[in-house]
Amino acid sequence: QVQVVESGGGLVQAGGSHVLSCSASGSIFPITEIGWYRQAPGGQRELVAEITNGGSTNYGDSVKGRFTISRDNAKNTVNLQMNDLRPEDTAVYFCRAYNRRVIFWGQGTQVTVSS
Repeated sequence: QVQVVESGGGLVQAGGSHVLSCSASGSIFPITEIGWYRQAPGGQRELVAEITNGGSTNYGDSVKGRFTISRDNAKNTVNLQMNDLRPEDTAVYFCRAYNRRVIFWGQGTQVTVSS
């Protein structure tokens, strides 16, 4: 049973920084991609950032230059460093892990940016 567990959500002031963490465990196949998506109230789930086990990264346009994703392959953990946070970054952030067979989602963690 694969478990994807997020941590680090909370309330942050605009312009501040925050870190989200995620770990994926229990997969018998390598986790090839792991990353973050977010969903604001009334909105669709969108890509924030993802990273492959080879280190390739992909960022959503709205976070490029502000957010940085990093990964520990041995532990299947990923951190999302979020800088210069804006009220429009307020959303539920979901961790997504992919082992080339199945996509696994975490339960989500709320990030609220106050103006």
